Amino acid sequence: MVAFLIAMAVTAFAGTLVIKKYQPQTVLLLAGLALFVATALFFPAQSILFKETQTSGWAGFDIFEFIHQIMSYRLAGLGLIIMAAGGFAKYMDHIGATQAMVNIGTRPLARMRAPYLVLALGYAVGQVLNIFIPSAAGLAMLLLVTLYPTLVRLGVSKASSAAAMIGMTSVLDLGPASGTANLAAHTANMDVAIYFAQYQIPASLFIVPVICVLTYFSAKYFDRRSGHVVDPDPTAHAVADGETEAQRVPGFYALLPILPLTLILVFSKLLIHQIEIGVVTAMIIGAVLGLFCEMVRKRRELQAVFKGFMTFFQGMGQMFSSIISLIICAEFFAGLTAIGAIDFMIGAAQGAGFGLFGMTLVTCLLVAVTAILTGSGNAAFFSFAGLAPNVAAATAAGPVALLLPLQFTAGIARSLSPVSGVIIAVSEAAGCSPIDIVKRTAIPLIGGLVVLFVYTALFVGVN
Repeated sequence: MVAFLIAMAVTAFAGTLVIKKYQPQTVLLLAGLALFVATALFFPAQSILFKETQTSGWAGFDIFEFIHQIMSYRLAGLGLIIMAAGGFAKYMDHIGATQAMVNIGTRPLARMRAPYLVLALGYAVGQVLNIFIPSAAGLAMLLLVTLYPTLVRLGVSKASSAAAMIGMTSVLDLGPASGTANLAAHTANMDVAIYFAQYQIPASLFIVPVICVLTYFSAKYFDRRSGHVVDPDPTAHAVADGETEAQRVPGFYALLPILPLTLILVFSKLLIHQIEIGVVTAMIIGAVLGLFCEMVRKRRELQAVFKGFMTFFQGMGQMFSSIISLIICAEFFAGLTAIGAIDFMIGAAQGAGFGLFGMTLVTCLLVAVTAILTGSGNAAFFSFAGLAPNVAAATAAGPVALLLPLQFTAGIARSLSPVSGVIIAVSEAAGCSPIDIVKRTAIPLIGGLVVLFVYTALFVGVN
């Protein structure tokens, strides 16, 4: 109980500072430090080590070693994906390839005269792509390079519509490539392909259409409320008139921004399964190919072309300072798990005598709160997945009756968190705050959660 009260007090204080516009990285770092120090001093039985890391011999050093391990872990995985995608996007913009793609891509879409319909369908397309691109941040960065400019040119607002929709495209973490899906299947003692085909797909067929419909109406509502007028981006005329050198590029440059996405889809289990290409590899290939194209196009200005490629690395650096640093600090703040607050909440719910559906709702609420506070759906789901076998063992569906809603809730709540990497990424692209984005994702995603719980009660055996 004491650990829970300490965790809630630190969390409330940190939240207050963030709301008051204090630098969130520093707030989360110090809040996490406070939680770990409290754990080491008052609850020494609780581990403050990162995963399987060996202790340094003194708890004080172990706390900072935890930060070191988070940085090493994130920079080699999710962090590198975000940085590479950010660098690629910046370089594509530098050489004019993004604008060339927008010029071609928006012409047929504009004829539909239904920008919000394109927006709603964009969510469904993104969710399908998430099956093959399991990184939420990586997929968002790809869509920011390709789909985002098209939506803005069609006339929808940057924050209310385009960025918010892209921030939701991976909320269900579908497919055998998803880490949470693999953990859920393993915990339920079933093959991940069975979990995907028999449980994830049927549920998503109900949830995805609802999110699409709510995205359509929610975007319209927020755009109208903010006074946004649906009208083509005024910068479109600059392209047509050829006002700048960067925009006078060969037509095939329009293909460069979509090259990484094409490579990832083609060289995957979808088509050529013998070869697989990751997001980072695809981004590097795309950037280098863009460099070669620039070397041919500006062969008499090679020094400037070589210098221009530094834009790629500068973009990576910007992603680290603005996004990766916040992700690292947010994960360190997840020390509220180490102090035992999560275990206390689980025990309290079990002791209250809830039935399976009641336990499902309570546990999903805890997962949602954890994901929103930490910005990590993985951390939230991994913390609660082990509870499922004991809670749902007596049901016909078994552990999956609890695991499925838990997994989907973790992904959905991630896009309701202003400290989530994917939300931060799209907010940077839209030039607004993460809070502005989550306000606009709330209606579609809460609707998705309602459908998830109804589906779970009716079809998965939770009653």
